[in-house]
Order: sequence, then C-alpha cells, then structure tokens
Amino acid sequence: MAETKPMLRALRGETMAVPPVWMMRQAGRYLPEYRATRAKAGGFLDLCYDPELAAEVTLQPIRRFGFDAAILFADILLVPQALGLDLRFAEGEGPRLSTVTSAAEVARLKPGDAIHETLAPVYETVRRVAAALPAETALIGFAGAPWTVATYMVAGRGTPDQAPARRMAWADPEGFDALVERITEATIEYLAAQVAAGAEVVKLFDSWAGALPGPLLERYAVAPARRIAGALKARFPGLPVIGFPRGAGAGYAGFAAATGVDAVALDASVDPAWAAREVQPRTCVQGNLDPILLVVGGSALERATRACVEAFAGGPHVFNLGHGITPDADPRNVDAMLRAIRI
Repeated sequence: MAETKPMLRALRGETMAVPPVWMMRQAGRYLPEYRATRAKAGGFLDLCYDPELAAEVTLQPIRRFGFDAAILFADILLVPQALGLDLRFAEGEGPRLSTVTSAAEVARLKPGDAIHETLAPVYETVRRVAAALPAETALIGFAGAPWTVATYMVAGRGTPDQAPARRMAWADPEGFDALVERITEATIEYLAAQVAAGAEVVKLFDSWAGALPGPLLERYAVAPARRIAGALKARFPGLPVIGFPRGAGAGYAGFAAATGVDAVALDASVDPAWAAREVQPRTCVQGNLDPILLVVGGSALERATRACVEAFAGGPHVFNLGHGITPDADPRNVDAMLRAIRI
C-alpha cells in the first residue's frame, strides 16, 4: 500500500499533478476538538505522554481535512527530558528546562540509548495512529535537530537570537560539541524507535538553523543532519527523511546533497521561483505558504496557494506552510486552501 500514498510518491521524486498536502502543527489550538482534548488531558506534557489522547489529536486533522499525512503529536523537548533534564511548560510563557552549560554537565546526561523508558508512551502513540490511519495517508515521525534542541538545553527556554547557545559554541567548542553529540545519538535512537513503531517518514526540525553564523552552519546543522539521515537509512533502507533548516537562506540549495535527506522543507521567506530553480531540481521540496494567510483568508489566500502550487509544478512537491499553523487560524481557511490546491 505504501506505493499508492501520495506523500511517499512525492518524497521518492515523483512529480504529481496535485501535490500531497499536510501542515506543520496541523494538530493544534486552532481546532476546537484539539482544545477540548487538551483540556481533558490537563497539562501539555500530560497530553504528549498519554497515547490515547495523543493519538486522538494526531488523527483529528486527518478526519476533518483529509490531509495526505499525519504527523505524530509530541514535542521536540521530550528528548532532553528523556536525557535527564527537568521540563515544564509554563502557561503563556512556553517551555522551561534545567540547563546544560558545560562539558561536566553534558557528562551527567543519560546516554543516547537510555531514553526509551521515558519515551515509550510516544512509541505507543505511533502504533495507535499507524493502526487507525486511512490506507492512503502516510505517518510522519519527527524530532528536533540537535542544534535547535541544544539552544533550549543551554538557555533553559526559547530566546530571540539563541545567543546563549552561540556563546557556548564559540567559547567552549569542546563542551558544545559533546552536547550536540549526545543529542545526535539520542535523536537517532528516538527516530529509529518511531519508525519501528510505524512511522513511514521522519522529519528533522532545525527551527533555529538561521541563527547559526556561517562558519558554524556546517558543523552544527549540516553535519548532524547528515549523520542522523545516514544512520536511519542504514537501519531502514528507503526511509524518506525531510530536513527543515529554517532560515538557512541560500544554504537551502545544497542542503539535500550535503545531508542525504529526501526533501527540504522551505520557510516562508524563501522565494518559490528561486527554490524551483535552485533546490527542486535536486530534491523534493516542501512548503511554503505563509501561515498568516490562514488567518487572513479570502482571495489573498487563494491566490498565494495557487501561486505556490504553480511555482513548484515542474518537480516533486509536498504542499505545506512555511512554518506551523498559528492558534488564531480559521479552520474554514484550511478548507479554502485545500480547495485551491486540489482544483
């Protein structure tokens, strides 16, 4: 059945008349059914670690919209929690982590292969979703890329420019290298367990790649992605891997060749005409509608959606947003977007 799934066909390089479509953060607060389920769970982490409820919210956008792929409901910071850090989500403030700022603190983290006891509920969520999805719908597993995860582990929270992690990378390269190495090992184990549980595609979210200065982009974004993709493909030949080095700019052009990923997700700042010329001839591209258009709606949404489809019509393309859908998006605008894609 896998060969009939539009998402997998595009990731294998097929140019399709109607591109497959899903959305980053498609299970989220813009949906009333998600809000109801999250209220039932209690806290955000309670929802992530409850396989029944996490599977339910993963499936909700598939039932409502008929997307071509479901993406596991979880969070990129479950990995650092599984490595031994304290994690909580403060209402209205985002995640808060205990910090890692030295090689000595990295050494106290759990080894990468010791994460599975903590993350076992996530793997159960994958199994439940895989069993419940329509035959034509692919299942995406995911993890945060090592650089992005490291930025939260060093700062203990999100920061505007990731200065704490950049400072550690320059001032203590050995310590920061050790941290990235530990996260990389854990990420390989985490994603491999998701695939073993039923994920058919994996995506690596490097949401803060654009904060890396040029000399460090290869070291902390490209090299770890290459290692993760290579390790997963060695274990699971033919596994499609999507990379998302958000904010990489011109670095998108060589990312697939440098890392071995099968598709490159583009953020909304990327000109589709440039990407169709410089990126798509070498790999499948994913993206890249501005998420604000799902708030705006109307003719602006329809025009931009059609323009994105047409820009990438000459090669393999998975339609998506340039970043996650926002909580203030209107579900009716998602329906309008889908109609514009599928006409």
